Order: sequence, then structure tokens, then C-alpha cells
Amino acid sequence: MLNRRDTLKFGLATAGASLAPSASEAVPQSGLVFPDTFEPSIVTRPSPPSTPFVAPLNVMPVAQTVDPGTLDPAPDPLRHQRFDDFPPNKFYREVISEFRWKYHPEPPYGDGHVGREGDPEIGTFSWGFNGITPGETYHANYDEPIFLRRENHLPDVGEAKANFALPSVTIHLHNAHTASESDGIPQDFANPGEFWDHHYANFPAGFDKREIMSTLWYHDHRLDFTATNVYAGLSGFYLLFDERDSNNERDTNPKAFRLPSGDFDVPLILHDVQFDENGQVVWDFFNPSPTATDPHDVGNSGGATNNFGPDFGYTTNGMIGDKFTVNRTIQPYFDVKRRKYRFRILNGGPSRLYTLHLEVHPKRGKPYYDDFTILSTDGNFLPVPLVKESLSLWVAQRHDVIIDFSKYKSGDMVYLVNSLEMRQDGAGPSGRQLEEDDGIMQFRVRGRKVRDPSRVPRRLRKLPKVDMSEVRRERLFVFDYDNGLWTVNGRLMDPNRIDAKIEQGSAEVWTFRNAGNAWAHPVHTHFEEFRILEVNGRPIAEDDVLNSRKDVVSLGPNDEVVFFGRWRDFLGKHVMHCHNVVHEDHAMMIRWDIVPVGEGD
Repeated sequence: MLNRRDTLKFGLATAGASLAPSASEAVPQSGLVFPDTFEPSIVTRPSPPSTPFVAPLNVMPVAQTVDPGTLDPAPDPLRHQRFDDFPPNKFYREVISEFRWKYHPEPPYGDGHVGREGDPEIGTFSWGFNGITPGETYHANYDEPIFLRRENHLPDVGEAKANFALPSVTIHLHNAHTASESDGIPQDFANPGEFWDHHYANFPAGFDKREIMSTLWYHDHRLDFTATNVYAGLSGFYLLFDERDSNNERDTNPKAFRLPSGDFDVPLILHDVQFDENGQVVWDFFNPSPTATDPHDVGNSGGATNNFGPDFGYTTNGMIGDKFTVNRTIQPYFDVKRRKYRFRILNGGPSRLYTLHLEVHPKRGKPYYDDFTILSTDGNFLPVPLVKESLSLWVAQRHDVIIDFSKYKSGDMVYLVNSLEMRQDGAGPSGRQLEEDDGIMQFRVRGRKVRDPSRVPRRLRKLPKVDMSEVRRERLFVFDYDNGLWTVNGRLMDPNRIDAKIEQGSAEVWTFRNAGNAWAHPVHTHFEEFRILEVNGRPIAEDDVLNSRKDVVSLGPNDEVVFFGRWRDFLGKHVMHCHNVVHEDHAMMIRWDIVPVGEGD
């Protein structure tokens, strides 16, 4: 690992393995919140060692269409709202299955290969789409609807090798403007041998071009098993383009952004994972003691504690792994040319939060920190690019960034590192920065400068207007911890209970309040983006990344966040929940419905 204070003061002479956390150092013992008789399993049973930055980055292929005539049974337009208004002109098929995946080339993870290469009998049992994890990356265009069939070919309950997950799935396209029946909500699941059809109309909310999105992702959302199923491998990217963000850095359209495209537009999904001695993914987090009687302080507003009995062995607070993976490869490297790249960085969870930095290790000279050029947050372009020294990335949040490698020399190394220390129970940050940054991936700068037709535009997308006269009602949601489970307004998730009836076409103001003093909640609400009005009573500055459209609220200890949102174009049921997916599963989520005008609460 790299010591931040020593780097800034003295500089470093070496790169590479110096950034790698050892098994014993990966999560520091300071700030331990467990009773003395409990320790997280990443301390008691750390993952097998792996050499950092020897595995190449896995870059997912772009999804390919299928002949709709091969879909049996044929798509049923009656199952989908507004199907005839937005008839699909591209069709896709995904098979969800279990297979072996090599997270790293060294034993016990691999046999000299990564991904699905090499011996099919060696590797980590994983779940994924069409034989890979993460799944294929979708390239879709606005005003070009698509149809996607997802088939569940997972083993039956009790037969899967990834035995911590449930082979019953529902895949959510986060945060597409999608009708309820295609949204992948937690209660719309398909069991082994079944399928679910999704119709993605691919039009912006309210047909307002200022509502256009860019970087979306898809993941499992099964009621009570989202955390484990995503952890098993069920996630991937879905990228949307239009005439401005056109996926063509040579576009002659004067309106086009001409951002890096093709091989220079690279999605990166971060997952932290724990493995057993055989290189298999494990979910259990605690090392229970047969004499455990001490209370466990979770920092809830009432000051109550939990007494975990001797058989307790499952976390409801969070799951922290001791191996950083990018695109399901442990601490990969990526060879880059000396030009601009667009990286779409996503925190795939399940619980870890990040503060990301770029650390440059020149071939000659002292290491230093460089800046990101930030284009977007939560898949939404900012009004203008922002240059920042760090990225805050909570679960499910995304940032599109530009890194210009032309400023570096061939042989220089650039590292993506994390400085945010987490509580070891995974419920939230410890309140401290790591003195030694954790290295996540390595960029190897290679060759001479190359011709680069891409650019970073001075301006991106205008924000839609916030008109408070449209607000029909205001709602307060309090996030708390009661009797070992996570609640919203004192209630657990009930998929048959409607917690809010929102009139179609209306606007509302919602307030999220964290009643806890020691945990964090990345709160996500489906279907439409919103505009944050204030955080802890303070308005948002123009040069803040929160001056944007959002779909995830970073709700830290004792925080209160107010936002303005609209609900347009479709009817039906959706959800709002904590995206620390362990909290979501236990059971910090509500159901809200879009209802016809006059039927709201």
C-alpha cells in the first residue's frame, strides 16, 4: 500500500507491489465495532494472497442482437405498457447461469488465465449472463426501443455451487425510465426454468432532452436476496447514446460532444469480494464465538444494542470483502495509449464506499496525485465538466471521468486508489481516511503520443427547471435501525403494502433523514432522476457534483437531504431503498406506486 503522508512529504521510488494490501493489512483493526468475541471473517479467514497488477483488465464485449423469430414464445405486446408506441427494433437474449470464472491467474483462483479462459474445471463458481461476469455491455440509442428476454438457467435451490445466493432472479435496469413490468422490481422474479421479458422504450422522462442519461447498469434485485445475487456476479453495464453523446469521437455533427469512444470508452465496475482457501467466493462475515454475550453497538438513534447469540453468523449491517476487483478481476492492470480515455466508474457494492484518487508514479521522479475530469454523476451529465482531486463513490453511484494520459510519459504508472476507511461491519464509513491508500487498479502508459480526435467539451447538458409550483405534496422518510433490521419510517418492506401513491405527472418534494449516528445509506429511488435542493439545510453550490440530476442520495450519519422529483409517462409499482444491499435485504425498502390523477394519497 501507499502511505499518503509519506508520499506527499518524501515521494516514492517504487511502484507496483508497494500498493498491494497484504492479507493482514487489507482492513485495519482500528475502529473495530464488533464485541471482543466477534471478528469479521476477512480478519480471521482472509482471502488467499494474490499478486497485484499481473492480471489484465477484463473489458466486457458489446451485446449482440438476435433474430426475434428465435424467441419462443414470441414477445407479447399486451404484457407491456406503451409497447405499440415504442415498438422495439432490436432484440436481445440473455441466459443467466452458473459457471467458473477466474478472478486472478494465480492459484487457487486460476491456472494462468483470467475470466473464462483456460481449464473450465478451474476457477470460482460464479453467476452471470451468457457465460460471463459482468454481463455484456449494452449499447443503446435514444429513440431506439429494444426488447430483452432473460432466461433463468441457474441450478435449482440447493444445487448451486454459489450456495450463498438464491437462484431466483429479477434484473433491474438502474435507473432507466422504464415501465414497472420491465423494471426488474424485487417482487417480479423468475425461478429456474422461467424467463422474464423487458421492454426498454429508451426515451427521456417527459420527452425532455435535458433528462437524457448516459451510463446505466443492470443488476439482480430479488426480494431479500439482492446482496447475495449481485455478489455472485449478476451485474453489467447499459450505455445510452444520442446525437450529442454519440459514441463517435470523430462525429462531424457540431452538437456532438466527441468524447473518447470505441476502445477508449471503458466501463469499470468495482466489487470487493472475499474468497476461501480454495478461491471460492464466500458470503459469511462473522466468526461466531460459542460464548458471545456482549452487546453489539450499531449506533442507532435509540441507543439500543443487539445481543448476538452463539449461533449468530450472518450480517445485517454490510458485507466487506478484502479483495478489490474491477470487472471481476482482482487488482487488474490496463495498458493505455498516450491520449484521452473515458472511464465509466461504478460502485457495484455490496456495501463498501470509496473515495477514489489518481496516484501517478513517473518512470523518473517522485509520485504525485492528479485530478479527474468529471463528466457525470449517476449516469447524468453535469452542466459543465468539473476538475476534482477525488471521487466519492457510494454503492450504485457512477461517475464518467476523463483521464488524459498524453500528459504522462511512456513507462509511467497511474493507480486508481481508495482512501476511505470503512467500519469493519460494513454499515458505513469509520470517519477516518486510510493512512495507506488501497490500490484498486493500475494503468500502464505505453508508447509515443498518438493522434487523438476526442475532446472535452466546455459545456455538457443543461439541467431541467425546478418549478416548485408543480409540487403536489411533500414526504418525509426516516431511515433507522430497529430490533436488528433496517427500517423506513419505522416499517419493514412489505411488497403488498403501498407506502406512497403518487399521481402521474405530478411533482413532489421528498426529505430523507438518517436517524443513525454511525451508519451510511446510499438511498436509491427508481424510475426518474431528481434534483437535490439542500443537504443539512444548505443549498447546493454550482461547482458541486450534486448540482446535477441524481438517482442515489449519499445519506451519511445524521444527514438530511431534500430533493425535487417528478413521476411521468407510465403507471405502476416501483421501490425506493438503501443501496447498501445488505440493508435493503433486511429490509430498508418501500413500495411506491404511480397512480392516475385523482387517486393519489
